[in-house]
Amino acid sequence: FRIGLYFTPCAVMFENERLFRSVAAMGPGGRRVIVLIKTIVLLSLCAGCEAQLLFSVSEEVDKGTVVGNLAKDLQMNGKELEKRDLRVVSGNSKKYFDVDVETSNLYVCERIDREELCPTTAKCSINVEAILSNPVRLHRIEVQIVDINDNAPSFRDKEKIFNISESSFPGERYLLPLAHDADTGSNSVKSYKISSNEYFTLDVQIGGQHSESVEMVLQKPLDREKQAVISLTLTAVDGGKPARSGTLNIVVYVMDTNDNAPVFSQNLYKAQVTENVPVQTPILTVSATDLDEGVNGEVVYSFIERGNFLPETVFSINSNTGEITVIGKVDYEENTAYDIRVQARDKGVPSRSVHGKVLIEVIDLNDNTPEISVTSLMSPVKEDAELGTVVALVTVSDKDGGKNGLKNPLELHRVSLHIQDVNDNSPKFKKNLIEMEIRESADKGGRFSIEEANDADIGQNAVQRYILQKNDNFILSVDNKKVELVLENRLDREKQKEMNLLLTALDGGSPQRSGTVVIHVTVLDANDNAPVFSQAVYKASLPENSPLDTVVMQVSATDADEGVNGDVKYDFGHLSDEDVNVFSVDPQSGEIRVTGLIDYEERRSFEMRVEAKDGLGLTSYAKLLIEVIDKNDNAPVIQLKSLTNPVPEDVSPGSEVGIINVQDRDSEKNRQVRCSIQQNVPFKLVPSIKNYYSLVTTGQLDRELVSDYNITISATDEGSPPLSSSKTLHLSVADINDNPPVFEEESYSAYVSENNRAGSTLCSVSAGDPDWRQNGTVIYSLLAAEVNGAPVSSYVSVNGDTGLIHAVRSFDYEQLRSFKVHVMARDNGSPPLSSNVTVSVFISDVNDNSPQILYPAPEGNSFMTELVPKAAHGGSLVSKVIAVDADSGQNAWLSYHIVKSSDPGLFSIGVHSGEIRTQRDISESDSMKQNLIVAVKDNGQPSLSATCSMYLLISDNLAEVPELKDISYDEKNSKLTSYLIIALVSVSTFFLTFIIIILGVRFCRRRKPRMLFDGAVTIPGAYLPPNYADVDGTGTLRSAYNYDAYLTTGSRTSDFKFVTSYNDNTLPAEQTLRKSPTDFADVFGDVDSSLEFDPSLTLQYFPSHQRMFYLAFLVFQLKMGKMLSIVIGQTS
Repeated sequence: FRIGLYFTPCAVMFENERLFRSVAAMGPGGRRVIVLIKTIVLLSLCAGCEAQLLFSVSEEVDKGTVVGNLAKDLQMNGKELEKRDLRVVSGNSKKYFDVDVETSNLYVCERIDREELCPTTAKCSINVEAILSNPVRLHRIEVQIVDINDNAPSFRDKEKIFNISESSFPGERYLLPLAHDADTGSNSVKSYKISSNEYFTLDVQIGGQHSESVEMVLQKPLDREKQAVISLTLTAVDGGKPARSGTLNIVVYVMDTNDNAPVFSQNLYKAQVTENVPVQTPILTVSATDLDEGVNGEVVYSFIERGNFLPETVFSINSNTGEITVIGKVDYEENTAYDIRVQARDKGVPSRSVHGKVLIEVIDLNDNTPEISVTSLMSPVKEDAELGTVVALVTVSDKDGGKNGLKNPLELHRVSLHIQDVNDNSPKFKKNLIEMEIRESADKGGRFSIEEANDADIGQNAVQRYILQKNDNFILSVDNKKVELVLENRLDREKQKEMNLLLTALDGGSPQRSGTVVIHVTVLDANDNAPVFSQAVYKASLPENSPLDTVVMQVSATDADEGVNGDVKYDFGHLSDEDVNVFSVDPQSGEIRVTGLIDYEERRSFEMRVEAKDGLGLTSYAKLLIEVIDKNDNAPVIQLKSLTNPVPEDVSPGSEVGIINVQDRDSEKNRQVRCSIQQNVPFKLVPSIKNYYSLVTTGQLDRELVSDYNITISATDEGSPPLSSSKTLHLSVADINDNPPVFEEESYSAYVSENNRAGSTLCSVSAGDPDWRQNGTVIYSLLAAEVNGAPVSSYVSVNGDTGLIHAVRSFDYEQLRSFKVHVMARDNGSPPLSSNVTVSVFISDVNDNSPQILYPAPEGNSFMTELVPKAAHGGSLVSKVIAVDADSGQNAWLSYHIVKSSDPGLFSIGVHSGEIRTQRDISESDSMKQNLIVAVKDNGQPSLSATCSMYLLISDNLAEVPELKDISYDEKNSKLTSYLIIALVSVSTFFLTFIIIILGVRFCRRRKPRMLFDGAVTIPGAYLPPNYADVDGTGTLRSAYNYDAYLTTGSRTSDFKFVTSYNDNTLPAEQTLRKSPTDFADVFGDVDSSLEFDPSLTLQYFPSHQRMFYLAFLVFQLKMGKMLSIVIGQTS
């Protein structure tokens, strides 16, 4: 029976350990059930459970490091493992281990970093599976990754800053951030130490019952006036060998408190001033300094009232600079000196003050005239009064003193009258209520000045002593009329925020009089209380995938201080890099909210520290424990552990082709999975070990029917709602080479313009092969053949991979218009199969040949001369320009134009025929010599052209023809020239006789009608050299006309082209293309082939100046033959 347990290799894993505890609770019967279960398990293991192998290896070992020998641990020999196709598969994205089939060693094949694999857990292991085929067996292998000390401790921040008041009490604690060490165990952080200093020590709590913390403890009071900034270094050391360490810079800024009163630079300030000085006259400047900073060190000055004299009526003091100036009348006769008390008070809270004494002596000026007064007068005076009788008493006085007064002419006696004081005035304070603010952090013994009482009486009747009401904190100190409160015991605002003290001033009169004043002391708060959390540990549970900004919990801390000292702000303590972006705490309310992804599969719980800090930096901490609740948020993951791909199409049914593993990252029911496969495929899933399935064939495979299978495997978990996933396996069927390549078309045609660039693409052929991989890979090649006697490979090439056909050379339409090649497509099977296709290449013409003028010959500087009868009428045919163009189509359509003429209105030329005709009748006024320049243009784009010059002589016979000009020769060759003339005459005679015989025989055989115009002579018909074609109407003679060619009368270097005379045998284009001289002889009929020769072969043996005579000889022969033909024709 099944009671919630399942087997793994060499280990039994119970799905719920509480099962045994619940069964054991049944009593003795329950314990017997447990024994029965264990017995069944042991029997099952003995029946054939697979072994689980455990290895260990250190991180960062070199690739190729041997972890263990599988053959030895599986108790199998290496050959058997190789035969059973031993493979190692892993569920990780990286494959860290592999097996050497020959040695059966499990070795490292990828860099292993424990901190990357297991960043949050101390124990780290990689699970892989060793799979054996025939039959399928799976062995689980656990490789534990041993940590090495390859990471030094580090702090998240490089520097930590504290602002600590100098009034802070010894014993106050300040939490320091923890160092993070990616290593674990003994290689993690083990100790902390702080640099040597006189103020702080370190309290470290690591392990044990307390959570890990590092705190800085204040040992003695700080004094900003001695040291305002304290720099410390915190060092974290791990336990590795050798040890590694990391440091954190700590900067403590000592915040000032008002613990220093201002101090005058002198105890007594003295000055002299002349009476009657102008207002605003400066007298002196008092100065006091305060060691505190900021407002605590800013000093303001003021006068203190003493008795009935008010200093403000005569003098003023600048509250900021301490400068004393005159603002009233200074009269020596009223006051010879001024005794003034000055107070220097800082702006701290509470403020501190000090009193100074200023003595100002007045210097007398003679600003008073003597005064005469009659104190006694006898009037009238008797006339018989004796000499010396005093008739009046006159007194003269002067208020000035010293030299400014009178030297008494009379003897005066001053009488002093002392008035005795009686105690008729009570001591009196300036105010009835004195307000004082004293910080609770004030040091014991601190003094606070109080303005003394004033008594109008003097002497014994004046103020003699002061009495302070009894209290727990203050006593009274009176020294030289300076009254001060002295702090005897420290204040505590949290116990008593304010107090009223009664100060009594007593005089010495009888009866004694007194005056009182109430001193109201407000105790100002000092930051002497750290915040206190409402709980030491906060616990909460949180479902995974909670939305952002979800409130997890709210922490709360209170601070007994007030104001900024009692304002509590919340923040997290040290967080790992993984937790920084997961949660946030509201600094004011203490609400903990979700700011990142909560994934149960990544972290099942979070333990953090939250801190509460008041305004001046006192801090306390609480622990947060957040448990993550699993949700069914992970669909099953289907992993392909092994797959035979492609599968031979002759594989037998029931063969295993793959191993599938299904995993679900959720827990409990959410991870229980059912697996299935789609229908209508010849495969099925056979359960193997837990979560493993074998993919086997169920029928015969045929690649020609189905070459690929997309097999969809579905997995569904038991969660609510259930999640499912599917994986499609692409399985190919292996092929055999039974199909030859087949071209997409039966034949291919390529068209290319002549003068193409070598390497340009002509066309492409494409053949497909339904076979697979190398059996279906087609390679193209040219079959051996010849084109115009040359290998076809010298004309085109084919890309073996793509079938692109390229031109190897530049084609010339005038030489080659088309050709065919045969392309073979061959696959890479064994044996290979092939097929062929014919590719026809057609070359199209481009206008790359200029017209060539055959008559008149345009070579050199020569020009042709024609005779025009003087009696020629308008429209008479004079001559014809004969030209050909090697191009075809419209590129060979020629047109003729007269570019320049001696008499523009005398001759015209046929645009398409080239026939030169008279436009009007010849008149006597026309010049005998007429010069024409004719241009011949083709119809290509762009158009090409050629020009020639022709001279026309208006004359009826040769006698009127001017002699040849410019025939000069070298004297040294005159003898050879004479020989040539003699030879010319001799040969001409022979030649004339020969021509007559030939013509006679010809005219006897066939007589043809001729059309002659009066005075014209015939010229040979158009001679078309090899490789030139004649186009109708654009350069050939019509059969109705015959022409004669005359020698040019140009320079002696003019060339002559020999042509064969014929009547009206005009050659068609197809008979002129690619014709040899012998071919032309066949067309012309019975003309003796000995007459057809190339004069240029003979001319090359003569110097240039002698060629003229040789040419004259040839022309003479031609003329004689033509003249004879005219006679015969007329006779016949």
